[in-house]
Amino acid sequence: MAATVSGVCHGTLGELYQGPLRAGPDPDIAVVSFPVDRHSWVHFAPGGGPPNPLPLGKKSATAARLFLRHFGLTLPPGRWDAHSDLEMGVGMASSTADVVATLRCLFRLFALPYDTDLVLGVLAAIERADSVFLDEFALYLSGRHRVVRHLGTEIGFHTAYITEPGTVDTTAVTDLLLDHYRRHGEEYERCLTDLLKGFASGDPAAVARATTTSAALSQRALPKASFDSVLAHRERFGADGVFVAHTGCLIGYLFPHRPDADLKSELSAFFHSLGHQCSFAQGGYG
Repeated sequence: MAATVSGVCHGTLGELYQGPLRAGPDPDIAVVSFPVDRHSWVHFAPGGGPPNPLPLGKKSATAARLFLRHFGLTLPPGRWDAHSDLEMGVGMASSTADVVATLRCLFRLFALPYDTDLVLGVLAAIERADSVFLDEFALYLSGRHRVVRHLGTEIGFHTAYITEPGTVDTTAVTDLLLDHYRRHGEEYERCLTDLLKGFASGDPAAVARATTTSAALSQRALPKASFDSVLAHRERFGADGVFVAHTGCLIGYLFPHRPDADLKSELSAFFHSLGHQCSFAQGGYG
């Protein structure tokens, strides 16, 4: 039997920035996704009977079908399997990571070189997406599926975060967000300028400050119940900034260094007092 092949894709902890690319009456939604060391895995073990259905839902199945049609290939006998430690519907880019992991598995199964343009084409046919198909930060137009600027891998943070209850339907809030972006376009433009300067100079603290501004702007449109408390206690915990999933349920702190056991205990107690279990994860690169 041939060896199992796998595809892996990281998810996100929301975004360091989400807003208009520039101020104006017809804004493009731009994002700088916040990669996290949490993943989606897709496996295919050749051999045996006909392939079972891909256990990840319609979007990944569509991605596999588009891939096979593009190359004129047929899936051999074998078995799909999948696993994910990304929560669905909260801002961790779980569905996009599932699609990318599926495509990476298929590239490896058929011994084809990874083709970012093909991945972008498949994503464009399926959904508005995050830039998890890249192994670096990027300023990305999520609706147009276009990378505006590559931002590299120098910046990284340690995080403490929570997931508030509920899920957000990104499609359902798009019009609300676009109206918000029109009304606050100049503030967003200044925020994005500051963020890009932080990346260009390799300054995590500057990136964290701009990320906090982006989160505060988002709070006016899609508020997080914990935001005011989290922001008010930032200095107490020595965090450089606050991040959110702008169209999700995540909110947390950005730290320049890994919190020690005492700080983790204090953070956990604080978030528990707000009614939430705290999680820790490494975000970005650096």
